[in-house]
Amino acid sequence: MGKIILRLDRVMADRKMSLNELSEKVGVSNVNLSKIKTGKISAVRFSTLEAICEALNCQPGDILEYDPNATHEDEE
Repeated sequence: MGKIILRLDRVMADRKMSLNELSEKVGVSNVNLSKIKTGKISAVRFSTLEAICEALNCQPGDILEYDPNATHEDEE
């Protein structure tokens, strides 16, 4: 079974947006955004994903990627 990989860091870099700036625009703490950015989460609310997409002017598919070859054991 593959896994979902978060590419928030890549989209933020493309938009030249800092974690602090995104945090202010989205209304989510730096700590929680950092967890999303590093993939250290097991779920994300649609409302948070919508706010991130609005702030970064992107689509969910720009942030989320499915890798059929990756496993959750790769994280350990």
